[in-house]
Amino acid sequence: MLLLVDLDGVVYRGSAPVPGVAEVLAERERMGDVVVYVTNNSMHYRADYVRRLEAMGAPVDPGRIVSSARATALFARDHRPDVRRVLVLGASGLERELRDAGLDVVTSGYAATRIAQEGIDGFEAAGRPDAVVVGLDTQLTYLRLVVASDCIRAGATFIATNRDPIYPTERGLRPGAGSVVALLEAATGVTPLSIGKPEPYLLEEAARAVGGDARDAVMIGDNVLTDIAAARRVGARSILMLTGVTSEAQLAAMPESERPTAVASDADGLAAALEELAAAPVAR
Repeated sequence: MLLLVDLDGVVYRGSAPVPGVAEVLAERERMGDVVVYVTNNSMHYRADYVRRLEAMGAPVDPGRIVSSARATALFARDHRPDVRRVLVLGASGLERELRDAGLDVVTSGYAATRIAQEGIDGFEAAGRPDAVVVGLDTQLTYLRLVVASDCIRAGATFIATNRDPIYPTERGLRPGAGSVVALLEAATGVTPLSIGKPEPYLLEEAARAVGGDARDAVMIGDNVLTDIAAARRVGARSILMLTGVTSEAQLAAMPESERPTAVASDADGLAAALEELAAAPVAR
């Protein structure tokens, strides 16, 4: 089977591993499954994920990590030839992924400094970018928001890595990239093009990375509104892990049409669900 595996809330919460999940994934790979990680988190570069997952004992390969940052960079490169220069409101991992795709990157921090020192418009301070790419920025400041909103109002394409309003950490739920995106949307009146889950592109790109078809995959995630919804959009089966964002009570309130194929509360439940799905043919 092709397993598309979310990270935050499934494999780990912040720096703390979810007990047993890495071992389950390693065992499934030994049995012949292909594991590709698909995360809406846009803060980190692929190499950062490799080191982290290796330390946890999870099966990992740099070519099998598709973050919303990576997918956004590939989308801009392959589908938006008009986008050459991008203003980035996000973390260093997003900046690196965009540069790897051959884009000219201007950081919001650099442009914000120019505004403060020169008193110029954000669009000019950013070098008149073709697009504004927004992810989670833990160094967010008001001037960085000013730069991004100025550029969007001036006509730069507004691209969101994802619209997750929250993300799970070992200390609880924290604001996600979607919270920043919503702020800019309210400030500019412009609806962004969104790349991450629940949009299908991230899962489709992850399947392509290993020569597979997203319809044949099993999506393993912790959020019914992003992970499970994305699986439905591409026609894939799904397993909801009750180890992150979505609670059992929230799942119970969902209509049957929006529920996952299976539910697991821990690593043992995940192993059992995967064994059951492996024995069942994929319905097309």
